[in-house]
Amino acid sequence: MTGSAWTAYQPSEQTPWNVRRVVHLHRRAGFAATWDEIQRDLKDGPDAAIDRLLVGKAYSTGVPTDFEAMSQVIGDAAVAASNSNRLKAWWLYRMIFAPDPLTERLTLMWHNHFATSNLKVADVQVMRRQNEILRECARKPFGEILTRVVKDPAILIWLDADSNRKQHPNENLARELMELFSLGVGNYTEDDVKEASRALAGWTTKKGQLSFVEEYHDDGEKTFLGKNGNFAGDDVLQTVLEHPATAQRIAWRLCDHFFGEGVIDDTFIEELATELRAHDLDIGWAVETILRCEAFFALNNIGTRVLGPLEYIVGAVRALEMCDPPPSTLVLSEWTARLGQDVFYPPNVFGWPGGRQWITTRSRIGRAAFASELTRGSLRQPAKPLDIVKLSQHIDGDVTQATVADFAATLLVTGTSEEYCLRIRDSVPAKEDTGDLARRMFESVLASPEAQLG
Repeated sequence: MTGSAWTAYQPSEQTPWNVRRVVHLHRRAGFAATWDEIQRDLKDGPDAAIDRLLVGKAYSTGVPTDFEAMSQVIGDAAVAASNSNRLKAWWLYRMIFAPDPLTERLTLMWHNHFATSNLKVADVQVMRRQNEILRECARKPFGEILTRVVKDPAILIWLDADSNRKQHPNENLARELMELFSLGVGNYTEDDVKEASRALAGWTTKKGQLSFVEEYHDDGEKTFLGKNGNFAGDDVLQTVLEHPATAQRIAWRLCDHFFGEGVIDDTFIEELATELRAHDLDIGWAVETILRCEAFFALNNIGTRVLGPLEYIVGAVRALEMCDPPPSTLVLSEWTARLGQDVFYPPNVFGWPGGRQWITTRSRIGRAAFASELTRGSLRQPAKPLDIVKLSQHIDGDVTQATVADFAATLLVTGTSEEYCLRIRDSVPAKEDTGDLARRMFESVLASPEAQLG
């Protein structure tokens, strides 16, 4: 696509490839980069930096050589113990250490899109399997992820598929399939919901797997989205995937995830939707198009999106290089829940509302408390404060109020001004203890309003 917001970004005098844009890329497409990763991508240029994200090699600092094996052990232990808290810790481990942060970020997006809560599913193994489906299909054509998720026991249990029988229809799965997963509000009728529920009747679960019960199914003639036939569940899925509104909704979902408020208008979303239809709803193609486009790197898209609790917490751990040892992922998952984002327990079928609703008086206080606990090291077991000596190696010159404030702001905030750095310096009076001064400076930056944006 050319001549639009989707024109490929090329560094120029007006839009240079600089530290600010490198930090922005990693905070928006992943969680955050360490200073060495930022400098690597600054040197190599935008194409190489984006390529690393797309091939799953964006993180290099702190990634365990046996990452996948260790992830498997942690996940298996959570399932064996049937412990949802340990399952949350498993996913936090992946977010912090996986060399492929883009896939983890997209997995989180799909977890919100196909919002499913263990509060009702009540099965850690089933919830983990859904999470792995979201990860495996994160960048595949949307038809694959929709089919896999809708036929998976987590969604079937969550949306009462077992109660949908031809004698007693339950419309939950049919309604959410259209309203939330594909078409969006206004693109179907109540009759479409009723007819789709008839077609989906018979889908249920047995021993943790999709099962079809013939006597539950309604094999009569149906009219769905303007088509007539003896439709079954797969026919419903195919029909919604072919409907233009599905491409429109997926284009909106991706733009909502990767852009700040007011950056992309309906015209650009429609253009992306048109191209998505031409590319078989290929999510990988759309994600690459977004990450390489001018609009993604435009100033009005930098620091204009409120970070959700997971983005904020994981990003802080990564940026501050707190990987050896890392904070307890069990404790971090408690903090994300305390700040309003309890993974595997979204509030309802609509997921987390996000945006400005993440920031309230209570959440601001909570984020400031987290910043203090993180930098003091009390989230580690045993406690270990932020390694100021290690971080100070990245500072060009003496470790002073000015250099620490400037470095912390550059690392943790996607766009800062001289006024901002002066404010941070003034918020932490100089003391003889250089280490404590630096730690409190990082804490002040992390708790500032600007650090809540990414």
